[in-house]
Amino acid sequence: MPRYEGVHAYPDGDSTVARFAATAAEYDFDGVVVRNHSDATGEYDAERIADEYGVDVVDAIEIRADDPETASGHVGNYRPKHTVLALHGGTNALNRFAVESDRVDVLAHPMRGRGDFNHVLAKAAVEHHVHVEFDLSRVLRSDGGPRVQALQDLRKLREIVVKYDAPYVVSANPTSHLQLRAPRELVAVGETIGFSADQIRAGLRAWADLAERNRERMSDAFIAPGVKRGRYEEEP
Repeated sequence: MPRYEGVHAYPDGDSTVARFAATAAEYDFDGVVVRNHSDATGEYDAERIADEYGVDVVDAIEIRADDPETASGHVGNYRPKHTVLALHGGTNALNRFAVESDRVDVLAHPMRGRGDFNHVLAKAAVEHHVHVEFDLSRVLRSDGGPRVQALQDLRKLREIVVKYDAPYVVSANPTSHLQLRAPRELVAVGETIGFSADQIRAGLRAWADLAERNRERMSDAFIAPGVKRGRYEEEP
């Protein structure tokens, strides 16, 4: 079962893509999804880094916007350029925009800030196949009141996502290679806060599934889901 992590690399984070890849290889990850925010993307050679460290490097982006109208423009601009596209959630309006958009792959940390998630959004996520993120970062790196709030948010989100069988990803949301946690550690944390081991593993695998699906769709051979350009297919 492939295990991927979604990371924020330099200049969005403190560690380079290469350093993330090196650490991810040590921790038995199969890939890293470089999901820098849209205002801090940076440059890196994904193919060279993947060859050097033996882990898949997925070119992604996490769009950060103040409102759905701005987000829509960013999605239109960045969708053709990146393998995985996430939207930085945290407000009700942006959460709803994300789960109702076929062009968005992941709604990132929907419960952060003033954001909430309910059955209406869960149903929309299922319909549009938008993955909801279980962000474990506040559980791993906060304490006191913020950590208690994070646990409550994750519990509520888990109940809704599981009830409506919405797609999801799991991430520690690291901004440094020092914040990476091995898959077995994430499983242990997840079990402590109410997830099953299989749920955490499935959330780590979902990043890989998204990358594989979108790479196929971006290829020259792709026509439609289940239909590829074959030997006798002519260009229109």
